[in-house]
Amino acid sequence: MSTVITEECINCGACEPECPNTAIYEGGAQWELNGENHPALKEDIYYIVPDKCTECVGFFDQEQCAAVCPVDCCIPDPNNPETEEALIERARRLHPDQEFAADFPSRFKKG
Repeated sequence: MSTVITEECINCGACEPECPNTAIYEGGAQWELNGENHPALKEDIYYIVPDKCTECVGFFDQEQCAAVCPVDCCIPDPNNPETEEALIERARRLHPDQEFAADFPSRFKKG
């Protein structure tokens, strides 16, 4: 599942700089992918672009936005379930110059 920011967001902005994929945007801000701008997904609170979210798979063993959120409003999106394989493939597409070893970090590999 890609991560989603719920309506409980207090607009503190702590999450935005933590995202390795620049998938988090301030409410009202256009988002960009492959040089193309898109309209904001939310107007009043920060939001995560599902097409850019890898749930930090390939980078960390937990979602960094959730780790720093003071109100726990960064949660797995129940409407957008995704597998680890799909998320690491997205990470590879978003970061073509980066190597992802076979033992890449992932929340799926915990425990």
